[in-house]
Amino acid sequence: MTTEASAGPAGAEALYRETVEGLGTVHVRRLDPARDADVVHSWVSEDRARFWGMGETSREEVRGIYEHLDSLTTHHAFLIVLDDEPVMLFQTYEPEADRVSECYEVEPGDIGVHLLMGPAKGSPRPGFTAAILKVLVGHVLADDGVRRIVAEPDVRNAKAIDRLRRSGFELGSEIVLPEIDLPEVFLPEKRARLAILSRETAETLR
Repeated sequence: MTTEASAGPAGAEALYRETVEGLGTVHVRRLDPARDADVVHSWVSEDRARFWGMGETSREEVRGIYEHLDSLTTHHAFLIVLDDEPVMLFQTYEPEADRVSECYEVEPGDIGVHLLMGPAKGSPRPGFTAAILKVLVGHVLADDGVRRIVAEPDVRNAKAIDRLRRSGFELGSEIVLPEIDLPEVFLPEKRARLAILSRETAETLR
């Protein structure tokens, strides 16, 4: 495993890379709104991604949303790539700069995440999602200042909640995230389940 930037898939800069047994080398790279709009739009348009909340957005709207995100210093978007193929979209954010801060007590070293797996390709690969999620955690914890990873999946998304629980996240109470209406993006009210993974727990599981 390494945290140095290096030549990644298709010439993109890899911010983090990790060799996963049975899969190969997995890279994390920053999402490029122009280059990646097609793949992200295709993912968020699927019914399985309904909890992502972007099912009705056009390709240009998706691009605009991620251009806005790319302009912020507190929120960032990434793709996890395996063999030149994106397999997961995830976003990180500073909770103090996000609506989630209205719903729980933010602690120093907290970092928030949203994640969306890409569509399955070929035959099912047992343990694939868990392995990719570990790469996400490894990338986030490569920042020594991070003490806890905070997630808030939709309460209706039982599959995601169970995946986080099995990955070491401690499930907290239900929270209601207020709506936000900005020129670039509208986020409706969301009922979510708080889930927190401490650095200590994550390191014992890796």
